[in-house]
This record gives sequence, structure tokens and C-alpha cells, in this order.
Amino acid sequence: MMSFLYPRLLSEQASPLFADYQYLTIEALSHRVDVTHESAVYVATGGDRVSRTQLNELREGVLELAKQAGFPNDSDRTRNADFDLRSAALLHSEMGMVPAEAASRDVWAFLALVLLPDVAFWRYPRPPKDRVLGTDLTRHVFGRLWWRAQLVYSPGDPEPYAALEILGEAAFDQIYARRAALGGSPHLVRSILRMWRNLDLTGLNERDTLRDFLKRLLRLAPFVLFDGVDEHALDTELRAVANESVHAQRLTQSPKASGPMKPNRAEPPSKPGTSYLTTSTTGTAAHPQTTRGVPPPSIGSERFRSLEICAGSGAQALGLERAGFDPVLLIDAKADACFTIDLNRPAWDIVNIDLLQFRPSMRPEVLGVDLVSGGLPRVKSQAPTGRIADTEEHRVLRAAVNLACEVGPKAVLLENLPELVDSPDLKSDRAWIENELWQAGLRSSWRVLNATDFGVPQNRNSGFLVALKDPYFARFNWPVPSGVPAPTVGQVLGPSMSARGWPGAQTWIKKADRIAPALVGGSDKRGGADLGPTGSKKAWAGLGVNGNSLGDEEPGPDFPIDGEPKLTVEQAAMIQAFPADWRLAGGKTSRYRQVGNAMPPPLATAVGLAIAAALRG
Repeated sequence: MMSFLYPRLLSEQASPLFADYQYLTIEALSHRVDVTHESAVYVATGGDRVSRTQLNELREGVLELAKQAGFPNDSDRTRNADFDLRSAALLHSEMGMVPAEAASRDVWAFLALVLLPDVAFWRYPRPPKDRVLGTDLTRHVFGRLWWRAQLVYSPGDPEPYAALEILGEAAFDQIYARRAALGGSPHLVRSILRMWRNLDLTGLNERDTLRDFLKRLLRLAPFVLFDGVDEHALDTELRAVANESVHAQRLTQSPKASGPMKPNRAEPPSKPGTSYLTTSTTGTAAHPQTTRGVPPPSIGSERFRSLEICAGSGAQALGLERAGFDPVLLIDAKADACFTIDLNRPAWDIVNIDLLQFRPSMRPEVLGVDLVSGGLPRVKSQAPTGRIADTEEHRVLRAAVNLACEVGPKAVLLENLPELVDSPDLKSDRAWIENELWQAGLRSSWRVLNATDFGVPQNRNSGFLVALKDPYFARFNWPVPSGVPAPTVGQVLGPSMSARGWPGAQTWIKKADRIAPALVGGSDKRGGADLGPTGSKKAWAGLGVNGNSLGDEEPGPDFPIDGEPKLTVEQAAMIQAFPADWRLAGGKTSRYRQVGNAMPPPLATAVGLAIAAALRG
């Protein structure tokens, strides 16, 4: 098949058009239709340029489908869904594009703003930017349809797009947009659709069953090369996983169901380089009563609903759970972090997606939750004073604030922002954040808190932004230090250092008679797992710890009496006050990054209790 190159409307030309078109009627937009644009460009190679005749024919085909669905003055959910199905097949079959061309946001911006602006703004009146500009192709009014068809296209089938009708848009969102680790494989998606078509879902909620199935399947993603499994074997494997989900859903619905469920065969097996570890904690910082899969008793009577973003290993959500907040949804871009949360709180709904790609419409149940919370990447100034930088960390911060405004919670809690709290260089960022939240009805308060003041055995400053709506803001008071000294490193790690018979353990415990420096090393921009830069390593050396790397096990009987042991990932988790039974998924570096990035759960509990008290009044 001939591959065609399509005109591209670059962002600097597309954005002003989008701004203008939001206020035009469908009739006015119909007069703006064209098959070219003075600013349109093409890539140099890769196929022949699509002709004006072909563009006109494409427009006529899409326009005819739109008219059948009620264009220009009418539509409803059923007809919109039918338009999407028919348009997906038409766009994919008629455009003659290869995936590399279809991956360009600028191509889809041209279609939505030049060739089909009237249809685009009819399908999504007053649309957000990503529906038109292509900033997220899983959301673009036309781009998402092409890619949906690409995922299900079966060239040898008499009806090559028949699988489009098996699942609705919400289900495709779960497979493609929400489950980035799965949706990138057409081979896998086609197998899901083949299997799903023959599944007995009588009496079950299809969306809940699919969600459970994808959660189980996601656990297999790092261990199975789906594209390397032949069609029959893959169908068989997916059917077995899906039957487990069906069985689990039926047990949940049956009032007579009792006893333990069958083992989850989709849980990844233990293998070299991958482990699921149990951390243990001693000292006052621990929550020994927390049991995996079962939330601890809440402090206070009324419980609240939350959305957790940049969830990481779940440490902040765990601390907030103790304060009375139950997450409706958790979001993180790292698969290992999602596996960790699934291991410890299987009832929590965790979505493996980049925060910049998530939209509340994907999961309407998050709208109006009581709290939006998250531990964000650490923001540092990289722009002249008075200007807002455009680093990845700043983009995540802006996405978090925008999402909070869209969700409309009673309260917002963002953490890991110490520089943002008081740095003069970040004054513009603070002003922007406060203004955005103010317009959403939220008043802001900033504070830096030290984890050691709340029973955590390390000198760790965390910057917080708490914002609440009236009248809750007037009731909010920042938590005050407990007044109880935090345990020393020796007290917390002593039992594990002694566990394998190291003769120097008691001497080491006496030397490690202080709290720890802040754990460093959670960033993906760093190398392997170690305890941070030179200054941090020197501080650890003062406690008798070799911080050049992490150890695989605690020191044994042959370890030198006066030696400096390395911390294991489990011991680092103790320093962060993780509960005794919290398991971590992934290789050593991944697990340590999850620990190093975490907010100590007791600190999250302290701030969460303050927010809960304000909400309860």
C-alpha cells in the first residue's frame, strides 16, 4: 500500500487557530475549511504527498458520517459512538498512513483545524486542547480513532475492523490510554479483543471485570514478551487470566462466597533480578498493625475519598489512609511502582500512565473527591528570577495543579516541594499556583516540615502545599511536632544488623546513635542505587555505613568487626518508616528509587489528620 505524507500544522500556528475557533459557530467553521494552509509543512521523505483531491474525498467521507450522526446541530451519545466507530475504520482505511506519520501531532492538528474544523468542534464543543492540537493522541478527536483502528486491524479478515465494536471507548481508554504497558502492542490488543468477545460476562459489570483483568495482565507485562508469543498461545494465556477475573468478580457478588480465593496465577514469578521484598521496621516510627491488603483502623470516624497522583510506592497514600483517606484512584508512570501498590493494596485501583496524559474524563469517579494528593518530582529553579522554567519537573507540577482544578476537590496536598515553599527564585511559580487554585476556589498554605519531628529516624525536610476550599481553609492548622524523640539509626537497624551473626553489631549500634541524614537517590537521573552525593555518603560514614552502594544482605559472621556495612533496600525502607509488611517490586535500583522518592508514612499521616480535621470541622 502506498504511504502518503500529510500536511502538518505546527504548534505555533495551530494554537492561535484553536483559540480563535473556540468561539465560532459550526456554520462559521464550515467556511474556514480548506485542503491547505499557508503555514503547513511536510516531512522531506517517507512517501508521496497526499493530493488535494484525496483530502477533499477524505473530508467528504468523514462529513457524510457526521451528518448521519446529527451534524451540524444535533447529536447524542449513541450516535456519537457510532460516528466514532465508522470514522475509525474510514480514517485508517482511506488515509494510507504508516504509524510513523500517524504519530505526528501536527498531522492531526491539520485535520482538526484546517480540513475538518467544523466536524471536530461539533463532535467536541468547546474542546480542551488535546482534543484538537494532538498533544495526547489517545485523546485527539480523529487521531485516537486512527490508532484505535490500527490496534484492532486484521488484514486477513473479511471484516478487518469488526473488533472495533467489541469494546466501547471507555474500554479502549483502559487498554490503550490507561494501560500504557499493554496498549502499545497491537498483537496483544487483538488477542484481548478476540478473547473478550467469547467471554461469559452474564450478570457481571463489564467495566469492573475488564479493570480487574487488565490489572492482572499488567503484572505479567515485565515478564512476558507478548509480541513474541504466537496467536493461539497468547489467546489461551489471556483467557486463563480473564477467567480468574470473572471468577473473582462472581465471588465478590455472591453473598454465599466464603474462604480464600484461588491463587492469582498472573502474579509475576520470582526470578533473578526481580523480587518482591518484605520490609521490616522497628522503633516508634513503624505501623506494625498495618496488614497487607487490609487498611488499618482509621483515626477519626468519617472517612474521605482521594485521588493520589505520582503515587510511587504508595507511602503517602498509606499514611493518608491511616488519616482517613481512601483512594478512589492512584496514578503513577512507573510500572514497578504500580506493581508495588498492587502487591500491598490489591483493592486499590492503580493506573500506569504518565500524569501529563491523564484526563479526569477517563475516570469520571475522581471528579469531586475530597482530596487530590501527590508527591511530585522535586522542583528547582532553572530560570532567571521572575520567569517560570520549563523543566520536566515544572511540567509535572503544572499538570498536577491543572488536574486538581479540573477534579474540583475540597482539598489539595502536594509534597516534595521544599525549594518551592521559600526560594525567591520560585516566586513566580508560587504566584501562578496560588492564582490557579484561587480561581478553582482553593486557598493555599505552604510549610516545610521535618520528618524527624514526627517519629521518623532521619533528618528529612519535606515541602508541602495544602489548599482547601472555604470554610475548610479557616479550620486548617499545620501539625505540630510530637515532642517525642525519633529513634536513632542504631535502634531502628540494630536488630537487622545483628540478625546474621555479625560480631561487630553491638559496637556498630552504639556508634549509630543519631538519626539518619535524608535518604538521597530516588531520581531516575541518578546512576545506580547508592546513598547520594559525596556529602550524604560522608554523613552516613559517620554512622558507620558505607554509602557507595546498597548491599544485598545484612553483614554476616565473616564481616569485619570494625567494618562499615552497606544498607539493604529493606533497611532503607526502615529509615523511611515503611510498615513491616510493605513489599517492594522490581530490581534493586528500582526498589531503592521507590524508597528514596517516598514521603515517610508517619509524616503523611500527620498532615492528613490536619486536613481531615479541617474537613470534619
